[in-house]
Amino acid sequence: MNHMKTLTIKMAFFLLALLISTAAMAESITSPNGLLRLNFSVNAQGEPVYELSYKDKEVIKPSKLGLELKNDPGLMKGFTLTDAKTSTFDETWEPVWGEVKSIRNHYNELAVTLDQKAQDRNIVIRFRLYDDGLGFRYEFPLQKNLNYFVIKEEHSQFAMTGDHTAFWIPGDYDTQEYDYTESKLSEIRGLMNGAITGNASQTSFSPTGVQTSLQMKTADGLYINLHEAALVDYSCMNLNLDDKNLVFESWLTPDAVGDKGYMQTPCKSPWRTVIVSDDARDILASKLTLNLNDPCAYEDVSWIKPVKYVGVWWEMITGKSSWAYTDDVLSVKLGETDYSKTKPNGKHGANNENVKRYIDFAAEHGFDQVLVEGWNEGWEDWFGHSKDYVFDFVTAYPDFDVKMLNEYAKSKGVKLMMHHETSASVRNYERHMDKAYQFMVDNGYNAVKSGYVGNIIPRGEHHYGQWMNNHYLYAVKKAADYKICVNAHEAVRPTGLCRTYPNLIGNESARGTEYEAFGGSKPFHTTLLPFTRQIGGPMDYTPGIFDTQLSFLTGEHSFVHTTLAKQLALYLTMYSPLQMAADLPESYERYMDAFQFIKDVAVDWDDSKYLEAEPGDYITVARKAKGTNNWFVGGITDENARTSTFTLDFLEPGKQYVATLYADGKDADYESNPTSYQIKKGLVTNKTKISTKLARSGGFAMSIIEATPADKKMKKFK
Repeated sequence: MNHMKTLTIKMAFFLLALLISTAAMAESITSPNGLLRLNFSVNAQGEPVYELSYKDKEVIKPSKLGLELKNDPGLMKGFTLTDAKTSTFDETWEPVWGEVKSIRNHYNELAVTLDQKAQDRNIVIRFRLYDDGLGFRYEFPLQKNLNYFVIKEEHSQFAMTGDHTAFWIPGDYDTQEYDYTESKLSEIRGLMNGAITGNASQTSFSPTGVQTSLQMKTADGLYINLHEAALVDYSCMNLNLDDKNLVFESWLTPDAVGDKGYMQTPCKSPWRTVIVSDDARDILASKLTLNLNDPCAYEDVSWIKPVKYVGVWWEMITGKSSWAYTDDVLSVKLGETDYSKTKPNGKHGANNENVKRYIDFAAEHGFDQVLVEGWNEGWEDWFGHSKDYVFDFVTAYPDFDVKMLNEYAKSKGVKLMMHHETSASVRNYERHMDKAYQFMVDNGYNAVKSGYVGNIIPRGEHHYGQWMNNHYLYAVKKAADYKICVNAHEAVRPTGLCRTYPNLIGNESARGTEYEAFGGSKPFHTTLLPFTRQIGGPMDYTPGIFDTQLSFLTGEHSFVHTTLAKQLALYLTMYSPLQMAADLPESYERYMDAFQFIKDVAVDWDDSKYLEAEPGDYITVARKAKGTNNWFVGGITDENARTSTFTLDFLEPGKQYVATLYADGKDADYESNPTSYQIKKGLVTNKTKISTKLARSGGFAMSIIEATPADKKMKKFK
């Protein structure tokens, strides 16, 4: 009996010691409002583990963290928790442009130091917990046994609590230009083949791989968004789903030889983000991604201005015009092909007279700039040939007089917007970049739309790998040297870097309006983009298509899957400081009363209020124009008609405003009658209630302008 008693006492001491040891290896923090809680621990195998809850509901179940390294034991296990520092941070900062005038950056932080004794090295995992979500990243201090290393894979897990509804696009190393699929997590595998549609460059990697930003909704009404912030000198993260256990794990984009990151300490990963709320509007209003990026890198930002523009673009996208000048050359060698000896094809859109027509239209209606694509030599064989020396970005076609057109634009108070299509020959773009930017400065351009269509050169690199991500940022920083703003298409999806580099004024990086000419997008597409693609930054979506049936084309062609009124609403629901009126001038001339809204709507804001939201269904937002008391409201819906009802309680009490509502007509339908709309006008106050019907894939837009004394004789809005 004594022997048994001794064993029992020893076992009790052992368990007590284990409990004490385990307690010492665990830390936790809460968000400033106390609603979110993060727990961190190191398990018995020395693996870092975190979990996240919201209002005492589990959001992320215990999930492992770590990195697998090449030719190295890796940073996965064998860790001990040797230090944990907590801190609080609270500031308010003003973006150069944005949805709001000022942004609060308030979080509680936990930084844990993990020693890997067997390899005599350590890492830091830093967690920041905001009221709207979590950010965490890996930090690698400079040390003898962790200096240069190659990432084989990052294994950051996000363990889901159930079979959530997800709004997803296929994981891909080269494109985001997919239509969204709504399904349960467990259904992704069965739907993947149908979700992968053709593109100029694409590399899917897994039957359960999806891209960030990933929006989900739980059965009990939580909205969860997974993404990343501050993607610098690192590969873009996809998510791969273990659909048996419902665990997402990070999956980085590889380089040409299959490696996923070349690192040199001291260095750090991007932030991995989890935005969570039981109100969908909070997801749209979240500034967590921006807050996790560094402050503005530029002292002088006076040259960075939001832009509303038109352009010689839609006529090429639809096939009405061409980018190429001639059809009678087999191939082009820059400096050797003499265009003066070729026959013009008669369809080239970027010709002097046509561009002057767009300049006149922009000047008459108050637009800042005119984008012109296809102005430079080389478009005859730019695509599909893996061609290294494809464009020089300075040599114009014979029918495009750069100097004359820029002087003409200047005389009208308008600027031309440059277009640089790299044809994915990145080495060629960097070869010419300084000369191209200087050419812009010399000729009065201050903004460029760049493109990366096709498979990347150097061959084997992917659009979203570390090498390309470094290039995109290099181009933005180099442009800043010349005081040029950048709108990059086909580049990596944004991760909030526009806070640090605000001349990154827009990106495409998703399925934009151009696909409406290629076969269409699902009616719910634009109700999802603000929850997904736009979590990282604004999109150059190119809205404003009035001739939704493309009546100027003959033969079989696509149509735009919205009503005209929904196109107006997109200027509010798809936030961007770079907004295009994308249709042809003659299309607007047929609907000038509706076009007035595009002329009036602002592109920079002091405040934004999300009034209604449900991912995949509808969004209604109100925005206050920068430096004014004027508000604009926009609402959109999916393939289901609905009624939007809200109160104008965001208006200043005691003041009257003139509201002009542009709404779907009673018989409007995106397929059968898309251009049916109605316009109502009247006086409103902060107590006015609005109720308006939205057709299938319809919308509404409203301008609310502070009333003048003369306006106050007007009737109340009904």
